[in-house]
Amino acid sequence: MIQTSPQLKNSGVRNAIVLSLAQAFNGAVGPIAIALGAIVGAQLMPQNIGLATLPVAGYSVGAALFALPVAMLTKTFGRRTGFIIGAAIGMLGACLASIAIFNTHFWLFCAGFLLLGGSGAFVQQYRFAAADQGSDKFKARAISWVLTGGVLAAIIGPKTAIFTKDLFAATPHVGAFIAIVGLLSIGIIILYFLKPVTTVTATNAAQGSAERSLPTIMKNPTFIVALLCAISSYGLMTFMMTGAPLAMTHHHGFSEGQAIDGISYHVMAMFAPSFFTGLLIVKFGKPLVIGAGLALLLLCAGVALAGLELWNFWTSLILLGVGWNFGFIGSTALLGETYSASEKNKVQGTHDFILFSFVAAAALLSGATLNAYGWHGIAKVLLPVATFSLAALIWLSSSRRKQTA
Repeated sequence: MIQTSPQLKNSGVRNAIVLSLAQAFNGAVGPIAIALGAIVGAQLMPQNIGLATLPVAGYSVGAALFALPVAMLTKTFGRRTGFIIGAAIGMLGACLASIAIFNTHFWLFCAGFLLLGGSGAFVQQYRFAAADQGSDKFKARAISWVLTGGVLAAIIGPKTAIFTKDLFAATPHVGAFIAIVGLLSIGIIILYFLKPVTTVTATNAAQGSAERSLPTIMKNPTFIVALLCAISSYGLMTFMMTGAPLAMTHHHGFSEGQAIDGISYHVMAMFAPSFFTGLLIVKFGKPLVIGAGLALLLLCAGVALAGLELWNFWTSLILLGVGWNFGFIGSTALLGETYSASEKNKVQGTHDFILFSFVAAAALLSGATLNAYGWHGIAKVLLPVATFSLAALIWLSSSRRKQTA
């Protein structure tokens, strides 16, 4: 039986709320992994600090490797079952990471992070699941609603890391990874309340058209620029965020608590704007919001280059988070213009595979760049990449205006 429009709307709102709550707990895994990954990596591999960010890179590699399987699993078994499987994979990864710390095994720790990243790939699909129903305006808002769960994740994740990292005095940090199992268990319970979607409205760009091949869709300039801006927003954010805890603790004498607090402020800044980012997209349009995000990334680099005080680190991390929010949510909404309902799984999966491949490279290069060129070397990378993406966005906006003139 086909649902009426009010029923569809109510179902969409319910699912957005459920996914937002699931994001709060399952999404809290990311801040814990980012805050402690490089620190524990340096602890397990003291003879080669340049490899300290490899576990965080493994997290991003896992997100890339699982991007396409996530799309297939959720298409075959439905969003709810697929997302629960994703949380279970994360629990396995947390167990491996805990065992690795107990046994001082660096490579097993990296393997655990690979699975944690794979679990994170499922969490990334929450934003797409929220946009399964409703109008284009509702989709932008639903994506923002889901990501507001990240505000709670920004509190839950770092606070969990601080309160549990010394749970076992003889093996620092292992308690935080055991706690991840508990967080994901709560997330699984929440996901049971997700309602299956029975009807989906196609996007305006491709509604009513026959299903196109993936190469055809990927040649669309809007797809290319949306992907480029997503890669820049997420890749640069990961590049700088990954190196920050190690730079603060090992290079500039700040405490682990100050580094974890910095990541907490950063993750809060990543998700807190989601309360109004959807409204900004509806009012000002996707390109303008994406452009604002890229501009904030440039400002972030400027603050980081201005000095090495605690306020420089924290302020740059906050600007980095807000820039990511505008750039990534806007890019996700822009991507939604390029595919129909029947094309969504293959496009979303391919998009995230490409995206997180670059993010993985960014996480890996962060440690090497920090080791070779210092914190300012990391900040300088943001300048040309964000500028190039901003230029591509301006070109796309200009081309679209000419087409509609």
